[in-house]
Order: sequence, then structure tokens, then C-alpha cells
Amino acid sequence: MAREKKKKKKNYANRFSVILSVALTVNLGLYWLPDSIAGLRIKKVDLLSDIRVSSEKDEDDVSAFYTDDDDEYLSGISADIAADMEPADSVIQPPVPVLPDNPAAKVSAEPEASGGDKSNAGDLSRTDIEDFSSGHTGLRRFFAALNNINHLERPVRIAFLGDSFIEGDIFVADFRAQMQERFGGRGVGFIPVTSNVAQYRPTIKQSADGWNTYSIIKNKNRKYVLSGLSFEPKSDNAFIRFQTVDMYPGLEEVSSIKFIYLNNENTGLLLKSDADTSYYELPPAETVTQYEINGKFTKGTMQFRNVAGLNAIGVAFEDNRGVVVDNFSLRGNSGTIMAELDGESCRELQRVRPYDLLVLQYGLNVASDSIREYGWYRNQMVTVVEHLQDCFPGADILILGISDRSHKSGGTYNTMPAVLSLLRAQRQTAQKAGVTFWSIFAAMGGRNSMIKYVDLNWASKDYTHLAFRGGREIASALFEAIITEKKLYDGDEELVER
Repeated sequence: MAREKKKKKKNYANRFSVILSVALTVNLGLYWLPDSIAGLRIKKVDLLSDIRVSSEKDEDDVSAFYTDDDDEYLSGISADIAADMEPADSVIQPPVPVLPDNPAAKVSAEPEASGGDKSNAGDLSRTDIEDFSSGHTGLRRFFAALNNINHLERPVRIAFLGDSFIEGDIFVADFRAQMQERFGGRGVGFIPVTSNVAQYRPTIKQSADGWNTYSIIKNKNRKYVLSGLSFEPKSDNAFIRFQTVDMYPGLEEVSSIKFIYLNNENTGLLLKSDADTSYYELPPAETVTQYEINGKFTKGTMQFRNVAGLNAIGVAFEDNRGVVVDNFSLRGNSGTIMAELDGESCRELQRVRPYDLLVLQYGLNVASDSIREYGWYRNQMVTVVEHLQDCFPGADILILGISDRSHKSGGTYNTMPAVLSLLRAQRQTAQKAGVTFWSIFAAMGGRNSMIKYVDLNWASKDYTHLAFRGGREIASALFEAIITEKKLYDGDEELVER
């Protein structure tokens, strides 16, 4: 009887140990990589990031991210940071009162009981506009346009350039409503041909089909203007459907539809509305063109024929008077890519659709727990501002400082230290570029104000994005800051006339 030979079992334990050791070594090596390689900033790999408890230095010593020249600014945004700092009296600006209907700001603005001098406590709630231009003229053209609004023969136009913070018209919708209530005007202004958040935007009902979408973030080799998007029809079945809404006064009806495109050969536009159906031949063009249709519009469908060669940008629903506020939000945009806008095309847009004020809202896609220094971002954004000034020579620029944003550490939510460091860089951007600056962080109430916004259901549970209710608070604060600054400008103009 043959004896069975026992097969010798292989031992994989040593092989597994070797693989595990190599993996750990590689990941640890990735963590110890330098902050940048060949000028490219990189994000470190931290295997313990989800369970690591931030040190007290990260959580509490955020003042370490500031230099002495920022003491004045710190005194206006955070009591617990600036409590031990004493800026010179000559640099303290008059405080702007907290809005009475903003309990979050009220709570955060309360000075801590330190037993020290509280003479500067009012400065903790300042939400004024800082003007770093030569001669305090950073908003001169914008205010002059508002003062001459009845004689311009066009609306005063404001463009918001931003990221997902203003997506769906959050914040911008309420600011638009207040500006139009004060200075006149109707309509939602510009909308892209189609959008991934169109169904969530309550300021206009919009749908579209038959279009290819191109983004400045993903598709580089194209010409882009402020929206950072362009659209090409797939076939003659391409359409845009719209319906105005009554969510805000001034949105129910408009007198002008403007179709904005970059290139066209022989496209026809069929507009079907309740009143009638009209056909229009779009002028051939190789530059930014705005084709206007006048009437009374509440809803309709725009269908396109002979679409070969058409490169569309979007549609504007508005009046040719008062104030128009366009929302150019682009998800994932850090702001730096706006330096790649096509200069010639932007200047063409400014000729056919003049803007008086560009508002830059960026930062959410930049702030990171792994980054503490944002000088690189400041330098890139100075380039962006200079490019926008070249592209839109008739427009003033207002930079908005990042909003409060919380992260969870040690079981509780607190302001990300990176927010304050980035806020400083954004303010320095305005200083170096000689433009105006306004802090959303301060308007919210300063440090840990996002927690209060979430508790009040004014912001989402991600502790990053506003809800419409929170957007209304920030919009009101910005509107009041602009009106306050305008009064100062008007007062200066009166003195000059005398």
C-alpha cells in the first residue's frame, strides 16, 4: 500500500510581514514629504488624520498666524484672539453696529470678561468695507454709476464671482433683492445655458437639453469669460426652457432677454412664449455678442436651428434700468484659475455688457487643515485681480474674505485655524492690489459663528455652506456695508463740490 506523501504547507506569514512593512514605510515617507516639490504644493498623507486630536497650538494659538500689521484687523473679527492685543488708536476704524436681526453676530461680538480694558469692545463687531486703494477711491466708479443710475441708459451691473458658497443663488439672491428694492431693476440677470444645480435654484425655473458643456476647470483649450463655462449644441434639437418666479420682488417679469454667445455662423433662434412665437436670425460673430429681445416675459422656450459653429455662454433675464446682479458661481473654483480668462473676450463682454463692480467670493476650496500658510495663494490672487482689472477696466473690485468654517476635533466643532490664516492672505491680496475688502467671517460674528449658524438652521450640517436663511443675514450685512461706504463717498463728493 503506497504511502501518501504529505504536502508541505507554505508559510505566508513572513511574506505578509514584509509587505506590511513596505506599505507602512511608503505611507510614512509620504507623510514626511516636503511642503512643495519644484514649486508644486502637495498635500501630505496622514494615516491618523481621522483619529488625531489637534494640539492646543492648532486649536487655540491662531494668533500666531498673524503679523503685527494685522492687529487692527484681528481686533475687528475675534474677541478671544485679539483680547491681549492693543493696536494703536490711530489705526482703529469706527465700528459698524451689528445688525439687530443677527443673533449669531450679537453673541459672538460680546467681549469676554477679561477684567481688562474694554474700551475697544465695540470694534469686535466691525463689518465695514476696507478700502486699500490710493485716495480711498476703490468703489468710486460703482458709486458714481449708482448716483447716475437714471441717466446711464443701461442698468448698473454687479458680478459675483465665486464657488459653491453662492451656488443656487444663495446669498446673492437676497443681496440682489435689496439692491433692486433700493435702486430699481428687475430680473435674475445672467444664467448659464445649463447648470448641475438649476433644479435647486429658486430664483428662476430653468431646464435645457441638447448641449455639450465645457468648463475652465476641466477643458483648458477654449476661450472663457466670467462664467468660466461655454456650451455647444449637439444638434438642432437644443433648447433652453425658462419660467420666472415670485420668490423675491422684481423676479416675476422682465422686459429683456439677452442671449450671449461667443461664436456663431448661421444660427436661428425660435422663441416660444405665452404671447406668441417669434423667429430671430442671430448675427454671425467671432467675438462675444449679446442679442437682445424686448417685450414682457414670464416663461418660454428658446429653440435653436442651424447650430453649426455656435458657442453659447448664457442668457440674461433683466430690465434695462436699475441694478442687475449676475451670479457666476463655479463649483470647485479656488479663484486662481480666473487668471486664465481670455482677456480679449472679457473686454468684448465689458463692451456689450458693462460691469461696474466685480465681487470676488472664494476660499472654501483652498482652506485646509494641512496648510497653515497662504502667501502663495495671496500672490496668485493678486495676479487674478490685476488680470480682471485689465479685462474689465470700468469695474471696481471688492474681495470678500472667507466665511467661518468649522471642523470637528476632540469631539467638538471649532473654527478651522486655516480659516484665519487664509482670511489674512485674502486681506493682504486686497492691500497689495489696492482694492476693497469685506469679511464674511466678521459679518457672521467671528470665530465659531458657523456653529451658531448651524444651530439656527442658517447653514448646512457640513459646517461650511450657508442655507438661504444664513445667506440672507450675510447679504443684509454686505448691503448695509455698501450703503455705509456710499454715504462716505457721497459726503466726500459734496465737500469737493463746495
